[in-house]
Formats: sequence, structure tokens, C-alpha cells
Amino acid sequence: MLAIEASGLTKSFGGRPACRDVSFEVERGEVFGLLGPNGAGKTTTLRMLAGLYAPDAGTAQVAGFGIAPGRPGGPELRRRIGLLTEQPGFYDRLTARENLQYFADLQRSKRDRVQPLLERFALGEHADRPFAELSRGMKQKLAIARALVHEPEVIFLDEPTVGLDPEATREVRNVIAELSAEKATIVLCTHHLDEVERLCSRAAFIAQRVVAVHEIRREDLLRIDLAAPFAPDGVRSMCKSLRTSGTSLFIEPLAEVHEIVAALVKAGARIEAVAPHRDPLEEAWLQLLADAREQGLTV
Repeated sequence: MLAIEASGLTKSFGGRPACRDVSFEVERGEVFGLLGPNGAGKTTTLRMLAGLYAPDAGTAQVAGFGIAPGRPGGPELRRRIGLLTEQPGFYDRLTARENLQYFADLQRSKRDRVQPLLERFALGEHADRPFAELSRGMKQKLAIARALVHEPEVIFLDEPTVGLDPEATREVRNVIAELSAEKATIVLCTHHLDEVERLCSRAAFIAQRVVAVHEIRREDLLRIDLAAPFAPDGVRSMCKSLRTSGTSLFIEPLAEVHEIVAALVKAGARIEAVAPHRDPLEEAWLQLLADAREQGLTV
């Protein structure tokens, strides 16, 4: 079942396109990445989905709520989503607890949600400190808690680790991983490849438009290096997926490795090496960026 369905979303500011014809789908319970360089349209896309901007063209369904030109979000959509922005907008003089209670009241959520969220994000000991005295990592975890205080169906996280030190970054990523394990639906907007590889099941590469939707592999492939190019038709039925690159085969096996190797040898292939292989996301992203530039997209 889909949590988000975006179709042809387009937005310009002052006559300059921020994003155009953005289309993708997000399943319920999925952590989905919006990946791209600065200025590629990630945040604009997220803000349209969160109902902060009305699209110039295109439509979207977010948690069952329709978004279209002239019809951005409203109270009904805000009740269904949680949003972490780059500037969360807390009150410096209020304590962590008071800030969270304030936003719970705004969302008409029960205040009894506040203390469990403070404890969950290891903020219980700091709950009565003014927001201005909290560390960057604590502030960011409080911002995520604020996005969850009304139990939203979809969570939008815009650059959740930007500007954080390595320790705070790890803390925030652990929180997102916990939410993922609980099957929360999350859209993670970032330009950090390692963040996407750690946390997302799929990612949309954005360069003003969606260049591609990439599945993030957790498991290793099998790489077989051959002495010469060879048509592997005889082993395709033994593979879930198979692609060739020069004299190498990259296989997601269905059969045992020794069976695939034996079938290749029997068919006349000369094998030089067999090893596990994982596709680096960086390679896919750099190639997509090069393709986008050739098409005249701003990246």
C-alpha cells in the first residue's frame, strides 16, 4: 500500500525552476531517500509533499490526502505528517519538556506522549534544561521527537544530520534506524550517500527532476571475472539478476555458487576469479549526475 504517490510535481520561484516533473512512490513502512546535491530540488519536493508549497503543476497523495496546484496542505494534512526542517523553531528560554508540550498542544496531541518521547531519545535527564543550553545532537533529537508527538502516518526529515559532529550524527542516525525497525514511513532528504546506504531501502536521485529511483542493496552480489568476454545465457535461469561489464559477470544467484561456476565452465567459459561484490552507491550516483549534466539539468 502506498504512503506517498507523487506525479509530475513542478515548482518555480521567480521564473527559475526548482524542480520539474518529479514522480515517485513510497510504500508504507519504507524509509525512502531523496538524494541529490545542494540546489537540486530535494527540499522543494519535500516541502510540496509536506504541504508547505503548492505545486505549480502535478499532483500528490500523501497519507491519503490530495495535493494539487492551488491546494497545498492544511490542518488535515499536518495531522497526518511529521516534519523535521533544517530550522526547527524551538523557543530558547523554554525547557525541552515545555517546548515539546507546546507543540503537542498545537497538534492537539495528548501531553502524556511527551515524557515517553523524552525518555526514548535519551533526553529525560535534560528535559528541564532550557533549549538554548542543549547540545546540537540533543536539539536535533528533540526536533525529531516534536515531529512524532502527534503519531503521524508519514515522517519527513530534511537534512537531519547537517552540521552535527560525528557523535551527534550517529545518535540521530540510530534514532532513524529505530523508527525504520518499527516500520515507520520516512522520507529522508539528504545529500549524504552513506546516510542513504545505512538507512534507506530505495532512493530517488533528484537533479531538478527524478533522474532514477535506485534500490539500495544490503546483500552482496557474486562477481565472476572471465579471461575473455562470454555470453552467459546458459546460467541466466540460475540467477535472480545478471549483468555483464567487460569480462566480468555480476550475479544475484538463485542456485549455489559452485553450481553456477560449474555451468559456466561446462559452457566453455574460462574463469579467473570468483568473489563477493557490492555495488557502491557512489558509482551509481556519479554516473547519474554525469547523465543529468549531459541533459542540461542544473546539478
